[in-house]
Amino acid sequence: MYDLKALYEAESVSHAIRLLEEHPDAKVIAGGSDILIKIREGKLKEPELVSIYGLDELRGVMLEEDGTLRIGSLTSFSHVTKNPLIQRHMHVLGEAVDKVGGPQIRNIGTIGGNTCNGVTSADSASTLFAYDALVELAGPDGVRVVPIQDFYLKAGCVDLRHGEIETAVLIPKASYEGYAGHYIKYAMRNAMDIATLGCSVNVKLSEDKECLEDVRIAFGVAGPVPLRCPAAERAAKGKKAEDETYRQFAAEVLKDIRPRESWRASKAFREHISQVLARRAMEEAVNRAGGEKR
Repeated sequence: MYDLKALYEAESVSHAIRLLEEHPDAKVIAGGSDILIKIREGKLKEPELVSIYGLDELRGVMLEEDGTLRIGSLTSFSHVTKNPLIQRHMHVLGEAVDKVGGPQIRNIGTIGGNTCNGVTSADSASTLFAYDALVELAGPDGVRVVPIQDFYLKAGCVDLRHGEIETAVLIPKASYEGYAGHYIKYAMRNAMDIATLGCSVNVKLSEDKECLEDVRIAFGVAGPVPLRCPAAERAAKGKKAEDETYRQFAAEVLKDIRPRESWRASKAFREHISQVLARRAMEEAVNRAGGEKR
């Protein structure tokens, strides 16, 4: 069914790195929900594959000593959604990845594969951008940590160097503590579809729940890579959590997004729904943070 040149099974992270160095044309396979489709469609001809699927040390979610949430790159979408730490500290990420494909895909697909694909429509991407996530990479030269905004280089391309594999996604405590968020996926169908636009907003409210102490917003499919909207964030930060702030916030997203024409949606339509989603996501995030709907 799948015409492979070779399949190598990594026994550890260091072994995976060594295999990638020994076989420079090899591709990494984890859950396989994307790469196997490419092989079946003929987009990869007789590839060499390095499987990291058996590396259980890359699975699971843990809280590090400094409060950083560490999500192993082989953690499936289903396990991200159900994990108690994610539910307690970053519930919106669980909701976002629960919109990926169907149950079979969510059981096999991984957070690492979703980020390493570099596609702007990845359901995890906009929420990870909004939470200033970091990507941990291990390679021949050791371990390096890259802000997710720098990890995405261009459409379908990430800062993954020769011999490297992604080992974890990290969310610093300062990025999630006290925040509440909401992710909205707009698609042509309610399920089993790629996002026409994805919008993730998280907020931190003042102690009296009246003001927006901090705001972050990120979009998927609003440009060649997922992106933040600093103009919208500046427009809302420090303002009252009220209708006028939400209106200004939504209008400002047009200064930063770069949607394109495609068969899924026109540029004009994406610009329109970006404002609608921004406002709705903001209102729900405020509500989840303990503020009142206005």
